[in-house]
Amino acid sequence: MIDTHCHLDFDVYNDRRDEIVAEANAAGVHTIINIGVDPDSSVRSVELAHTYDSIYAAVGVHPHDAKTLNDEVEHQIRELAHRPKVVAIGEIGLDYYRNLSPRSVQRRAFCRQMEMAVELGLPIVIHTRESFQETVDIVREYAADLTGGVFHCFPGNVDDAFEVIDLGFAVSFGGVITFKNAKMAHVATRVPLDKIILETDAPFLSPEPYRGKENHPAYVMYVYRKLAELRGISVKETEQVVDRTAQKLFRLVDTYGG
Repeated sequence: MIDTHCHLDFDVYNDRRDEIVAEANAAGVHTIINIGVDPDSSVRSVELAHTYDSIYAAVGVHPHDAKTLNDEVEHQIRELAHRPKVVAIGEIGLDYYRNLSPRSVQRRAFCRQMEMAVELGLPIVIHTRESFQETVDIVREYAADLTGGVFHCFPGNVDDAFEVIDLGFAVSFGGVITFKNAKMAHVATRVPLDKIILETDAPFLSPEPYRGKENHPAYVMYVYRKLAELRGISVKETEQVVDRTAQKLFRLVDTYGG
């Protein structure tokens, strides 16, 4: 199993990371992708990837912090992106729910980082909240030149998912699909299995039976189990297909044979 999106560098995990990574590995999570949200967390993500065999990193500036993306920060992210085990630019995108950076600034930062991803040949990890259609419209301008990417914690409906897939992107589901009557669970049954990857977004959005508590990468197992249940297939088949998609998307050559 692969947790394609978490934030183990966050302070909530201080002094417990060895234990949490070991817990994930023991649960069958062989690969964890730690996602940067600003320059400091991107540095920490790279450090985690250097420290733990099972961790890879994404580096980027979240829309909340888009106002910090000046030339110096862009240079720093670009330098980090060349480090070993950095597999994506992210998480980047638009967030019109909290609006912690002005919307025009968010759009500019999003485009600058997609241009960087095109230049570096890396996929992107997209955050979009209350901004889905505008996010898709912007991505469409770059999609032909990007090496792919994922809409993390996918927020849309079935038609939205197919629009994203038609652009060459994967959709990612997390603990929300384990919640009772979750709309995302319906979407997860309708899109092609080989266009889905799974995540925790730890420490947020814990799946049942840990809903409301701190999330861990090990808990991605519950997302795999729920997806298998929703699709009426075995967990083993789910893992084989979903992991292959993630490994191809992020070019995890250490775990995927080319």
